[in-house]
Amino acid sequence: MKIITEKISKQELLKSVEDEYGDIIKAVVDIEKEIIAVGGELQADGESLLLDHGSVQTNLWGINIHLNNAPQELVEFDSMINIRPRQGNRSRYVESKEIRDKIADFVNKLIQ
Repeated sequence: MKIITEKISKQELLKSVEDEYGDIIKAVVDIEKEIIAVGGELQADGESLLLDHGSVQTNLWGINIHLNNAPQELVEFDSMINIRPRQGNRSRYVESKEIRDKIADFVNKLIQ
């Protein structure tokens, strides 16, 4: 697993993580710190890594990055860590359009 804080190419990203899912990478975004944990078998692994590095749970959202998709379809907003009734998110999907837009903009800015 790796924490991404600067721009990285899709090819570099794929080489930097050992992932069992081919061109799909499990990731967790800290929307406050604007960092991404990538790799690992589950988003919970990335969540744990970011929490160990000072992130706050309410700012972490699990996604899948589809490296072979167009920029507008790069991010899939689906993860078990997204189920947070206290934050108004009752499903695996990131229900807030504002948060989805923030995540997508940031991921597309970082991953080229």
